[in-house]
Amino acid sequence: MALIVQKFGGSSVANADRVRNVARIITETYRKGHSVVVVLSAQGDTTDDLIAKAAEINPHASKREMDMLLATGEQISISLCAMAIEAMGYQVVSLTGWQAGVNTDSAYGGARIKRIQTERIQTELDKRKIVLVAGFQGINKYGDVTTLGRGGSDTSAVALAAALHADLCQIYTDVDGVYTADPRSVQGARKLEEITFENDDLAECDESEQVQSESSACWELRQIIRDAPFPLKDQNDAAEELERLAEQSDLHAQYLMGLLYRDGLLLIPDSQSAKYWLTQAAKQGLPEAQYALDKLLSLTILKSVIRTGASAA
Repeated sequence: MALIVQKFGGSSVANADRVRNVARIITETYRKGHSVVVVLSAQGDTTDDLIAKAAEINPHASKREMDMLLATGEQISISLCAMAIEAMGYQVVSLTGWQAGVNTDSAYGGARIKRIQTERIQTELDKRKIVLVAGFQGINKYGDVTTLGRGGSDTSAVALAAALHADLCQIYTDVDGVYTADPRSVQGARKLEEITFENDDLAECDESEQVQSESSACWELRQIIRDAPFPLKDQNDAAEELERLAEQSDLHAQYLMGLLYRDGLLLIPDSQSAKYWLTQAAKQGLPEAQYALDKLLSLTILKSVIRTGASAA
């Protein structure tokens, strides 16, 4: 059976009834024979409430101490949900981000995931346990708790799915789906039922989205993948093959590696790696690489997180 990563947002676990509802969704997946890893956000407005509490004590608290405080919100969610699943008679274990092996840099309040050591999660899955992981958080090389910034639980889920080579990553949210472009600004934008990294799915992105979104590499990826002299159909080995070719000075591979790192497609977003590969391609005279590098250096990098259209509320 499949390994499935599921993520539930704060509104999905906002109260006891919703926690029980999420527990039912999780256990229904588990009963089908799947291995299940679940990432949870803090309940409701917990994060905002914690920020307000900190302001009452010290309006200028250090980012390190804020991370120590804010990380507790997700821990409440995973422990309560684990209790609900236990009450239903299933084996479950809750893990903080650092227990789950999420290693980050030291940018408190907006850390980036550097690597994920999956041994602990895999050990628990081998025991046929449901694994609940606190989103939004990790640990740096000094042993300090770090948080990933707003939307960090989505990042946690996608990163864990990639590190575990999951068959499916399901992100439950209150919006109705992912569109080919922003439906508020692009007429005719279509909702997608499923997203993969196959060529046909990348082709769902149209030219109007390229014009509307500075942060999207979708149009560029479509063109390069169509013309690339190497296969890019398997999401599990595409990044490895691309890196091998990039290290052999293939300028198209270097360019694409830069875009993948920049926009978090197949790879965990990493602006330094994106800058490195785009610079290598630009040095070889690829104009598109220089253009992308200029944008990277001049604009704020936006994290792109895939959201599915299922609601857990």
